[in-house]
Amino acid sequence: MPKHYRPAGKKKEGNAARYITRSQAVKYLQVSLSLFRKLCILKGIFPREPKKKVKGNHHTYYHTKDILFLKHEPLLEKFREMRAYEKKIKKAVSKKNRDLAERLLTRKPSYTLDMLIRERYPKFIDAVRDLDDCLSMVHLFAALPAVEREKIPVNRVHNCRRLGHEWQAYIARTHKLRKTFISVKGIYYQAELDGQKITWLTPHALQQVLPDDVDYNIMLTFLEFYETLQAFVNFKLYHSINVKYPPILDPRLEALAADLYALSRYFDNRASMTESATTSFSESDVSKDQGKGPNYDESELRLAQLQQQLPSNEPGALMHLVQNAAETDEDDSETRECKTLFKDVKFFLSREVPRESLLFVIPAFGGSVSWDGEGAPFKETDQNITHQIVDRPTQGHKFLSREYVQPQWIYDCVNARILLPVEEYIVGRIPPPHLSPFVDNEAEGYVPEYAETIKRLQAAARNEVLPMPGVGKEDLDDPQNLLVEGVIDRAEAIEAATKKRKMSVLQKQYHDELKKELRSTQISTASDGNKESVSEHIDAGEDSLPDLSQISKDADSMSKIVMPRKKQKLLKAMEIGKERKQASVDRLKERKRKIEEGKKSGK
Repeated sequence: MPKHYRPAGKKKEGNAARYITRSQAVKYLQVSLSLFRKLCILKGIFPREPKKKVKGNHHTYYHTKDILFLKHEPLLEKFREMRAYEKKIKKAVSKKNRDLAERLLTRKPSYTLDMLIRERYPKFIDAVRDLDDCLSMVHLFAALPAVEREKIPVNRVHNCRRLGHEWQAYIARTHKLRKTFISVKGIYYQAELDGQKITWLTPHALQQVLPDDVDYNIMLTFLEFYETLQAFVNFKLYHSINVKYPPILDPRLEALAADLYALSRYFDNRASMTESATTSFSESDVSKDQGKGPNYDESELRLAQLQQQLPSNEPGALMHLVQNAAETDEDDSETRECKTLFKDVKFFLSREVPRESLLFVIPAFGGSVSWDGEGAPFKETDQNITHQIVDRPTQGHKFLSREYVQPQWIYDCVNARILLPVEEYIVGRIPPPHLSPFVDNEAEGYVPEYAETIKRLQAAARNEVLPMPGVGKEDLDDPQNLLVEGVIDRAEAIEAATKKRKMSVLQKQYHDELKKELRSTQISTASDGNKESVSEHIDAGEDSLPDLSQISKDADSMSKIVMPRKKQKLLKAMEIGKERKQASVDRLKERKRKIEEGKKSGK
């Protein structure tokens, strides 16, 4: 009998019962492979790696319980209904029944992913933890062109832009942005929301090229889920600061679209009417007003607003939303620090700088910003502008009342949390290296030179005292301990110096007595003719005597070796200070000597 023989009809056990291959799952659910992939993406079901692959290593395995969840998913029945309905439409078109086909198209069933969001994320904090990939995907498709052959429609691109700008408006309003970094791939951002750090990547505002080796159907399935998730998160965040969602944009910033401008005015008038008091108007007056004008549904007007949304106007409109939002009272210390970084600074953006990114970063840190174009809050000729962001080799016309800096200065100031000196970032100069805030220099074992400069500037801005070489930061935190150790070290140093002096005196006395004894013996035994040889012997005796300087150096080195490491570092720092003082005194003496020589030569 084979080792793994199982009689027919016996229940499966082990990995054979717990796992199922992809082809078996597709056959079990009676769906196509593309629909199976879509269901797995929406439900969050991923392949598994069993310890023992029963069917072989070339198969993809899924957990049997996951497939059973898919079997009872209501979305699967909805997809089957939609497939049957599409067959009806195709049949009507093939029979050339145009009226029936049009009626069927208007009643085409649709589905929503709301229940999946609530199922996968029972709490809001769970959705916040999973926002990294969501935000990166939404911002990626917001920058892609609408291509019909890749099934990327225009409304999906506009919806991604709207969701991305709404998220950025909330982060800028609540000052939750913490880090930024410009890389070759794009611009990295990190925000802190409910104690969770969210990092996402936005591509540069350039013409994007779509590669051919990417399956956009899978990416669009992920995007479909992420759009619903982002809309839920934005809704929750906006209501947490008492702002209506979706936001109504400023009509001044949509002057290029007349219809959209009129719809926004209608929304503003309707909001002002509800805020003032509806009690002054009776129901009859409202019915009369509705009889005079067309009766629009709010959802239809909002849909028309989104369809006609101009991408160039959205950043400024959302910045206007940020300015008008209500203030929050409960802010932590880091949020308060970010809020006041650009508090008294007024920026103006030139045409060549990344406007959308700077319109997001500058308000997030408390600054006011304007740009060159219609709908700007203030013009370039405003005398209150303190900094103008320029990214060109030279600047022709300049205002003396402001600084002209490169865009990197904004991002470096944000990462350092201080206003860095602008001399290194002026127009036409190569800026210093753009350091990543996501890298821990201490852990890497290498601290760049500019990072040390920023550290010193931060300490100067916060009135901190940096430790001397050889002294740790824990010594500065406990000055009493440092004082005690300094007193002990000083007493030990004084005791060692006295011992050294006594030893040197005794050694000198011994050497003098030895010299006298040698001279007396040589003079008594030598004749007058060989006095020169006697003197040579005396000199040789002096040379054979031990060197006093070498003995003192040996004593110093021995005392250093006996000292603890911390005291050795402190002694080394004291010696470095003495050497620097002596060098400065020597320089002053040399300068004085040169001045005197110059006076003498002049006479």
